[in-house]
Amino acid sequence: MPHKPASSVLQDVRVLDLTRVRSGPTAVRQLADWGADVIRIEQPVALEADGALGAARDTSDFQNLQRNKRSLTLNLKSPEGLEVFRKLVKDTDVIVENFRPDVKQRLGIGYESMQSINPRLIYASISGFGQDGPYAKRPGFDQIAQGMGGLMSITGAPDEGPMRVGIPIADLCAGHFCAQGVLLALYERERSGKGQWLHTSLLQAMIAMLDFQAARWTNDKNVPKQAGNNHPTSIPTGVFTTSNGHINIAVAGEATWERFCKAMDKTVWFAHDDYCSSTLRSKNRHALNAAINKITEKHSSEHWIDALSSAGVPCGSINSIDQTFADPQVEHLKMSQSVMSDSLGELNLISQPVVLDRTPSSIQVASPERGQQTEELLSELGYNRDEIGDLRSRNII
Repeated sequence: MPHKPASSVLQDVRVLDLTRVRSGPTAVRQLADWGADVIRIEQPVALEADGALGAARDTSDFQNLQRNKRSLTLNLKSPEGLEVFRKLVKDTDVIVENFRPDVKQRLGIGYESMQSINPRLIYASISGFGQDGPYAKRPGFDQIAQGMGGLMSITGAPDEGPMRVGIPIADLCAGHFCAQGVLLALYERERSGKGQWLHTSLLQAMIAMLDFQAARWTNDKNVPKQAGNNHPTSIPTGVFTTSNGHINIAVAGEATWERFCKAMDKTVWFAHDDYCSSTLRSKNRHALNAAINKITEKHSSEHWIDALSSAGVPCGSINSIDQTFADPQVEHLKMSQSVMSDSLGELNLISQPVVLDRTPSSIQVASPERGQQTEELLSELGYNRDEIGDLRSRNII
């Protein structure tokens, strides 16, 4: 199967994908979805029967991560496999890997050796804790980074202990930051003609995503605490009970506070001794939330969403994931796309959240079978049928 670009944006960019688990595949998916010719390098079945770290190909997770790619099986621990890889590197724009920092050097595929083959090469690395430093050789894992990066200390209800986020947020953010770095390096290469090495880590990504919570410490020496569903600085913002469930309400700034009070038929709160300023609302947060709940629980979620939205107060339903995808706005945004898999039939995968109106992203092909394009890609490198058969017989491919 020749490359079928998912978009025209990166259709002239070739990527060698050495990634596994989640952070690396997340980065590469961004490039594949915007049209890059991604060649996923996988171990031959004889050497790794169950796939990278036991990743099952028939799961929705795997299919969502690995779409829009081609697959080549290659044993990088063999001289012949390394030779094939070096030939591929000559005409490659980007390599993405998320081995532990020392592994790529042991395999002989680190940046310096690859850059000597192709000076225009952009080499992207994701690790758990950085390419050097006291923790560099530790294995990285999303929840470990959530804890070390501070996120678990501010997630969850007060006094209930640390709580992880319900998605692998460190993996995902590291992957997105890596993809951003690749795009920046490609842009810079247009001027310099030179490639470069870029790297990020789960720990760096997690700390960056703390954003204003981290800045409260670095500037004010204020250590944020767990606040549950309450926003730490915009009050009242949080989850409120209705007659048939719960909704989110977000009140930020005095103008919104006034609109909120009017919508709740509580204009007396404007001059209330406990609520008339943001400082007082913060100090008396729990009493204010209780007062709001006494009002919101009298009517349905739908009633309050209509009333508050009409008043210009940010609010919304709290959906289960099935309800999210049934929401008319989500359906309008087309946040899932179907694609046919040769082995699994029709799949519905998650769309890109960014829309380019002239050069949109699409899901052109499902995740390839392991090594599905091996013969095709080796033929492009000049290997004949007998040579490919010999490599296969020796578990090189």
